[in-house]
Amino acid sequence: MLNQPVKPVGIVGYGAYIPRYRLPGAEISRIWSHGAERSPVKEKAVPGLDEDTATMSVEAARNALARAQIDPREIRAVWIGSESHPYAVKPTGTIVAEAIGATPATQAADWQFACKAGTEAMQAGIGFVGSGMARYVLAIGMDTAQGRPGDALEYTAGAGGAAFILGPADEAVVVIQRSLSYVSDTTDFWRRPGSHYPRHAERFSGDPGYFGHVIPAAEQMMELMGAQPGDYDHVVVHQPNVKFPVRAMRALGFRPEQWQAGLLVPEIGNTYAGSAIVGLTAILDVAQPGQRILLVSYGSGAGSDAFDLRVTERLLDVQRRAPQTWDYIRRRVVIDYATYARLRGKLATT
Repeated sequence: MLNQPVKPVGIVGYGAYIPRYRLPGAEISRIWSHGAERSPVKEKAVPGLDEDTATMSVEAARNALARAQIDPREIRAVWIGSESHPYAVKPTGTIVAEAIGATPATQAADWQFACKAGTEAMQAGIGFVGSGMARYVLAIGMDTAQGRPGDALEYTAGAGGAAFILGPADEAVVVIQRSLSYVSDTTDFWRRPGSHYPRHAERFSGDPGYFGHVIPAAEQMMELMGAQPGDYDHVVVHQPNVKFPVRAMRALGFRPEQWQAGLLVPEIGNTYAGSAIVGLTAILDVAQPGQRILLVSYGSGAGSDAFDLRVTERLLDVQRRAPQTWDYIRRRVVIDYATYARLRGKLATT
């Protein structure tokens, strides 16, 4: 599906948040396979006892506001994409909107589309701003670390996310040149109502799930833009592990130097709704004016959103107005599995 707004839209502010606690993959392997199973990531980020999707979203939103330098009361929608909203019935969006001072004259809602819930909110924001319904929209993708103890997902299920303030292209640090969405009814990952942990159909996760959406979405974007892989300075795709994104980007014809800045999964794990967009924030922290970026998300269920982005001169003025993504990655406290089990409520106490 091709999405072209009536008015040009861009990103006027961005920010990431990653909690400080880190659980090494080797520690998970020690508990569940006596160290025999090799971890697909170095370590993953784990939220503290006082952190959830709402609190982490507030932190990322404040970073985005610091870069955008706008009055939060001008934001006309606050949308939070997540797989781990703290309430089943009570929006995370209203909590975040209140905390940053965007209430009451704003719209607030929660978005769900597995790991592309964050870019789903961005797509809607492009429509809101591009139609003239709003001058600014805040779109966030944020998640806590989920995964059944001992399951393959536990190795990579990290925590964190990113926030983007969308607004007029003439105020943007990044212009959204084009976006598109690509979906199908392909089930590779799901969670039923009342289930505490997600489940996955392993043989569908790669093909036809991940690769069956990320690759054609990227190819369709390049075809629409008349572009080749070499035309992009940076590329970032959804990162459920290390192997999938590297295979996809190689298949598309990209080189390691094009994905190096945005490949963060070895350090923080798969942040679900924030996976691809946290990588984008790391790219924006080092990008230069005129550079071009290809962003492709993926969410089980299944679908991808693709964005062709162009960096403007304004980016250089905002990069240091808030903590950078690698500032959060380097700010780490290593924990053991017992501490992780306590922080994530893995033990039943009643």
